[in-house]
Amino acid sequence: MADVSICRAVKLHCDSNNLEHHTSQASQDRLLVRRGQAFRLTLELSQAFNQHLHPLTITAATGPQPSETRGTLSRVRIPPLPASRPAKAAWKMDLDGSSSASRGVVPLAVTPPADAPVGEYSLTAAFREESCLLGRLTLLFNPWCPDDGVFLEDEEERAEYVMNEDGVIYKGSYNYISSTRWDYGQFEDSMVDICLKLLDMSHKHKQDPAKDASARRDPVYVGRVLSAMINSDDDHGVLEGRWSGHYFGGTLPSHWNGSHAILKKWYDSGCLPVKYGQCWVFAAVMCSAMRFLGIPCRLVTNFRSAHDTDGSLTVDEFYADYGVREKPSPDSVWNFHVWVEGWMRRPDLDADGTYDGWQVLDPTPQEKSGGTGVFCCGPASVEAIRRGQVGLRYDGAFVFAEVKPPLRRLAVKADGTRVKIWSDTKDVGKFISTKSVRSDRREDITSAYKPEEGTDEERDVYHETRHMHKIPENRETSLADELCVVGDQVTKPEKGKDVELKLVVTSKTTAALHLSINLSVQAMRHAGTPATNIQSQAKKHTLQPNSELSISVLVPFLSYTKAMLDCESMKVVAQVTEEQNPERAYLAKVDVVLLDPPISLTVRVNEARVNQELLATMVFMNPAVLTLRNCTVTLSGSGLLQEEFTCRCVCVCVSSYLIKHRVLLFPTD
Repeated sequence: MADVSICRAVKLHCDSNNLEHHTSQASQDRLLVRRGQAFRLTLELSQAFNQHLHPLTITAATGPQPSETRGTLSRVRIPPLPASRPAKAAWKMDLDGSSSASRGVVPLAVTPPADAPVGEYSLTAAFREESCLLGRLTLLFNPWCPDDGVFLEDEEERAEYVMNEDGVIYKGSYNYISSTRWDYGQFEDSMVDICLKLLDMSHKHKQDPAKDASARRDPVYVGRVLSAMINSDDDHGVLEGRWSGHYFGGTLPSHWNGSHAILKKWYDSGCLPVKYGQCWVFAAVMCSAMRFLGIPCRLVTNFRSAHDTDGSLTVDEFYADYGVREKPSPDSVWNFHVWVEGWMRRPDLDADGTYDGWQVLDPTPQEKSGGTGVFCCGPASVEAIRRGQVGLRYDGAFVFAEVKPPLRRLAVKADGTRVKIWSDTKDVGKFISTKSVRSDRREDITSAYKPEEGTDEERDVYHETRHMHKIPENRETSLADELCVVGDQVTKPEKGKDVELKLVVTSKTTAALHLSINLSVQAMRHAGTPATNIQSQAKKHTLQPNSELSISVLVPFLSYTKAMLDCESMKVVAQVTEEQNPERAYLAKVDVVLLDPPISLTVRVNEARVNQELLATMVFMNPAVLTLRNCTVTLSGSGLLQEEFTCRCVCVCVSSYLIKHRVLLFPTD
């Protein structure tokens, strides 16, 4: 409500403005508008309005020490002032139709510029040498506006990458890809305050608040701030990561199934980090904040994702001579890694728009961004990565090394000598995946990151990048043509059941080979590091000329169950050595990701009524030979549940649970 000495009333028209600006799902009583698009404002002045005698001025200001030179303050007037030097991020204002000037009723159409800083603004009116605060608004990026740097032309893509609250995250391993649902909840209650708090708590804002407020006009800058703020490693960020050991004092990363509960817990605690997250949790929470702020965003999973710690653009894996994975190198290869892509223009990279479009941003704290001392990553242009232009900002070399570094496997013998078993560029960066538009189908976007293996384009990119960054030539393989070692799964592995695999050794030689075969099974953490040995065995076999040897490998449930409690996968490695020639070593490996047993959730949609209880039935069948105790079931749903709902189950053998909970159903717009 405005000061009665100037205005009898002010109408922000939150409901209709928010509907037109695609923000009504977030709020209907707070004004949330987008850049480059007009919104309505009606003033009821305490006196008659004659613009020729007494002009009306509206001031929009954001951040501390707002100024026109920084673009954080803009004054618009009716009638407009004569044009002078154009102000930075100048707003516009017009009379919206006919006004009842004699009664002081002034309907206005106010348009923020398409390059205005996003954030919270105060609106002030000045009339007859008096002024008053009209109210506040939150300004967001506008992917519907062609002049905005986040403009996305396709309406279905805007519906998916900005408005959709329901997501799918791809996990597992490249040879068995699984999926899990995620509730982004970007329009849930309090997301306005949470996302504004995220920006205000960043180290950039604390260093220079006025400069930070001005820089929020750039989606590249905002994306970079969010990348740093989602993790808590060097600021008051949202999530603390943990990849191994115990999760005391917090929550298992696998527990989370939505972003809002995490963000609200961080906000309500006074910005204390929420424990704990891993890559898919970090990425999903960032996606929620990006979509709320209006930057089109999607989750991307890279299978066999390399982590290059020293900037060499190469990755080495070391194995003991009996086949067990060792860790003398800080480099690693993850079964999968999840980051986000944000859609934005990149005029800072190229004036002709070559590197516009999807940009990699990664909030998982892996390495500090070059020269900043801060754990953040990106935005790095996907097109630049595909072309091998790894020197462009931000962190292009690091992302390139995740999807296409030369990978070497070496055997470390008892005396410390190393024997190269295998090397190639094809083993890293497989089945790069994202959720399809308007569908839960997995879309493979590997070709967006790198040309197809073996093509002229792929060879040109590889050689140019190798030459520019002095990468050693590692495309050759040390495997001999006459012997092939393959590991494969016999049955789809499922938690609670035995794992069956098969090792196949094929010979094309004209002489018999006496082979020493070492089989090992290790529990592996999500970050690609070994946790513990599950089992190992040594075998000796004679392989006849031009023949095949098949060996069954069984990993019983009771052998792996404890080791796999906090691990993502098991690595089964077979190392084959010719006894006549120990320098000739061959290796096969399989990364086994155990599937979660199915859970069914049934809701009778035809019985759903607004503000009435709804009955849901959840069924879980325990596949193990052990009784499961102290189990919990957690439900969440944007627009349905006020918060996460958790119920405890004393024990589970084969069970069906009937969950009755009050679900708030809201009518659609």
